[in-house]
Amino acid sequence: METALTVTSARSAAMPAVVDRQTWLRERDELLAREKAHTREGDAIAAARRRLPMTLMPPVTVRGPGGETPLVDVFEGRRMLMAYFHMWHDGKPYEDQCEGCTFSTCHMQMLDYLHARDVTYAVFCQGSYDESAPFAEFMGYPFPWYSAKDSDPALVDGRGFGLIACYLRDGDQVYETYWTTGRGVEALMTSYHALDLTVYGRQEPWEDAPDGWPKVSGHPWRVDGRPTAQWNRPGVTAAQSCCGQC
Repeated sequence: METALTVTSARSAAMPAVVDRQTWLRERDELLAREKAHTREGDAIAAARRRLPMTLMPPVTVRGPGGETPLVDVFEGRRMLMAYFHMWHDGKPYEDQCEGCTFSTCHMQMLDYLHARDVTYAVFCQGSYDESAPFAEFMGYPFPWYSAKDSDPALVDGRGFGLIACYLRDGDQVYETYWTTGRGVEALMTSYHALDLTVYGRQEPWEDAPDGWPKVSGHPWRVDGRPTAQWNRPGVTAAQSCCGQC
């Protein structure tokens, strides 16, 4: 029972040293200086990202609810597009689909702020539309879902799925402006950013943490054989999951 083990270890884990408030504030201020430097470096990297050149996309299509859909139409009339390339395992049940892609994109529930900045968010799935679209409905995703299974290879460009790509539209011309994969995809993972602020962090084995800090038992993105986010979906009851606390 992965979540039960995680909850138990967190509740019985070691804790930080206790100091007087002046000492605590002094050490917090030292860390704050590092945090501000990190923020400024992030701002500088983002500024460089905005100055990257772009490259023209060929006239590729994806498959959506209306059939073959030109990439330019995925923008839904907006100027920019951010697409997540979702892995898919053909013929596998929902619980066997990619837990990393589920974790990445299930956070994208509030699209208003992207739309207010003229950005459309969409998913391009590795599987066929007919097989994968019901999965998106099961997950309750509010964003448009397409299949890139039979798209021109230029769309993925050999990078594999589990990818974010960003595009800019100029009339009917589409340009790719940026892409990232690996830990770059953490841009979508607001839960990770929040956990990083807590005393025990993400609780994953790779993290640098003091002795006695809790660690996730089992896969960090799965509970009892399902991607964690699936336990709250219709048709999957909490009674089926670990301890009813999901």
